[in-house]
Amino acid sequence: MTGQSAVTVRARYAEQAASDLKENRRRQRELLETAKMLKREEALLADILALAERHEGGVSEPPPLPEQAQQENGVPRPGRPIAGADKATKTAAKGRAQQPLLADLLLDLLRARDEPRFAKELRDELLAKHPDRAPTPQVVRNTLESLVAKRRIRRHKDQPSVTYTLA
Repeated sequence: MTGQSAVTVRARYAEQAASDLKENRRRQRELLETAKMLKREEALLADILALAERHEGGVSEPPPLPEQAQQENGVPRPGRPIAGADKATKTAAKGRAQQPLLADLLLDLLRARDEPRFAKELRDELLAKHPDRAPTPQVVRNTLESLVAKRRIRRHKDQPSVTYTLA
């Protein structure tokens, strides 16, 4: 091998090593982002599972909201409406009580067709049938995942798609 060809081979090796290193670093950044996203999804699913377990555990009444506390001697009393807001709270509760739960509406939509359905498709149909309800796509997915956790529906993964059917 001549001196000039050895320099050329070394230069190609150095160029290839630099290219490989650059690609490796790019892939590492990509994997770190994927890991972060998966951790966020894991936390969300853990929250959904905890809520589902709490709901199945027989908790009859959710804890009072902060705005439902009443000022008495300067100390908030949890579980009681704010003075003067009692009538508004009862009216709002009546309005909510008359609307079916989002989970029940989604179950009805799944019962209507005996085929796997996408969350987006279910949301679109929900918006068409119930224009007064406008849950975000994330709320629909969270509700569907809650139903999966309760084993009322099944999730089918066909990367990257996820569909749902009745259990």
